[in-house]
Amino acid sequence: MGYTKDQLLARLHELKIDFTCYDHPVVLTVEEQAKHVGHLGGALSKNLLLKDKKHRLYVVSALAGTKVDMKILSQCLGLGKSGLRMAPEENLLQVLQVPLGCVTPFALMNESASAVSLLLDQGFKSKQSCYFHPLTNDVTIALSSSNLDKFLVSVGKQPAYVDLEAAPAVGKDNPPDLAHLVPSDVPNSSEQPTENTAPATVPHQNNVPKETEVKAKPKVQSKDTGTSQSKVDKPYDTSVDKFVNDMFDIISPLFLSEASKKLDIKKEELSSLIDALKGRAAPDLESLVTGLKNASYTSGFHAGFDTMLNRGLNGQPSRN
Repeated sequence: MGYTKDQLLARLHELKIDFTCYDHPVVLTVEEQAKHVGHLGGALSKNLLLKDKKHRLYVVSALAGTKVDMKILSQCLGLGKSGLRMAPEENLLQVLQVPLGCVTPFALMNESASAVSLLLDQGFKSKQSCYFHPLTNDVTIALSSSNLDKFLVSVGKQPAYVDLEAAPAVGKDNPPDLAHLVPSDVPNSSEQPTENTAPATVPHQNNVPKETEVKAKPKVQSKDTGTSQSKVDKPYDTSVDKFVNDMFDIISPLFLSEASKKLDIKKEELSSLIDALKGRAAPDLESLVTGLKNASYTSGFHAGFDTMLNRGLNGQPSRN
């Protein structure tokens, strides 16, 4: 179980950190939060939980007015043009251990978030006070960036302030300048169903079989042609991420071709729309595909179980 608001505030008191609390109704967006504390003069923040293709997680904490381009940020981290996407809600609950709307740097005090990387907007440095939710979104606390740093250091996080609106060229002669902020470990959570955990989308199911690798038959070296083939083909990749990426790889060129014929828009401009669409749609598609995948596991399990009952434990048809 993650830390609570009261435990966080107690930690701030222990560290002798000056802060101010403002109670308000539950808010899910910066716009809603601004209605209650925006007039007080502090700097509102927006906080994103992102993941890369290797399931490493990043909390990006920025001023409300800062434009965060995930495509550019991904390149600066050395992850390619489409290496980052919004993390699913289950990561909030399992890793940060906070509900939707409560992502802030404070969530990194949970041990389960020790492998999560934190990128802070350098704009916080120029603000007298910054606003963050203290693990719950019915309260806002105001504190300075130096006091935020003091808290982060106390939980083992070295503050890293970056220019989130910069767009440096990344290439052979210009290596990604934020590559050192890529986590070396993956957070201790699982996005796939395991042997003893029922998938969230299929209730009342236990002991769902593990995903098994499907391998091709070994191939031997051909004596006639002298050509050599690998002994074992690579297992079929059933990851949800790959399926969604492959689907976009198929659809994107078709969309660009048709749209450029019927609309007076250059392909380069359409490409940016595709990237934006992918960033917004990918999490929902991953969730949908994961549900279908889990359902197929469960269906296969029950089919095999029924067959076993019908044929008997020794492989012979059961007698009534």
